[in-house]
Amino acid sequence: MAAASETPIRVGIAGWDYPDWKGIVYPAPRPRGFDPVRYLAAYVDLIEINSTFYRPARPEVAERWAERVADLDGFRFSAKLWRRFTHERDTAWSREEVDRVRHGLLPLRRAGRLDAVVAQFPWSFKNDDASREWLGDLVRAFRDFPLVVEVRHESWNDPEFYAWLADHRVGFVNIDQPLFARSIEPSERATARVGYIRVHGRNYRDWFRKGAGRDARYDYLYEPRELRPWVERARDLAADRTTATVDVVFNNHSKGKAVVNAVQFRKELSGRRVPAPPTLFETYGDALKGFAFPDGETLPERRAA
Repeated sequence: MAAASETPIRVGIAGWDYPDWKGIVYPAPRPRGFDPVRYLAAYVDLIEINSTFYRPARPEVAERWAERVADLDGFRFSAKLWRRFTHERDTAWSREEVDRVRHGLLPLRRAGRLDAVVAQFPWSFKNDDASREWLGDLVRAFRDFPLVVEVRHESWNDPEFYAWLADHRVGFVNIDQPLFARSIEPSERATARVGYIRVHGRNYRDWFRKGAGRDARYDYLYEPRELRPWVERARDLAADRTTATVDVVFNNHSKGKAVVNAVQFRKELSGRRVPAPPTLFETYGDALKGFAFPDGETLPERRAA
């Protein structure tokens, strides 16, 4: 998907391995030899790899990820940075830990398939001296990767911070999240060649609820009217002279809702209906009406970005 400026806008989803997608996003039972990445690549332009948040990728695994989409010119991956660097901040990381992450991501970068490495910090990461020092060290450790930084606390909404990101060629992640006091608000800010948007849902009940699991926090289906301001923000990012690509990632993965909203978003960008997994219509037929049509057994040929 490209804007009038020809800067590609890639619309994608966070992750692909969710048990509750069975029979909703994926066929059930799965056909012999079914590849979920190849399957999803018929409907989205990008997948943000989640597993790298929990542990660094092994190089041979990353090589296989790249090989699976080698013939799909416009398709890309992004990857979440290992939580050791964003959530486990009580002790300094080691050189060996940096090298594990770097070696695991190099095959994707060498294949030209890595749009961004997403350093996702929690709301508790606030703009103070210690956090700025931590972030500076992180940026230096991964300076040759396309790093983008997500912060959720409003204290980071600071012109000096944005200027610092631009000086270091680090992207800012524009997010949609439930807005509580001191939550950073929606934006359309570009600080590097990768413009990045992450859409988390607006599940106010479970976002900060103690004991709420991952699936509960991200259980939210956007209405089309809620997505349209983000369509305009994506277009604005694509029109910014700073950016060379714009990635829009839906993280509201519960029961396949991210796929529904990604399909809707692609239609809003292009102005025409787009294909969607046939099984998705059994659960979300009303939401997809006017936005998508059920894809047949033959996957549609992908367009070059």
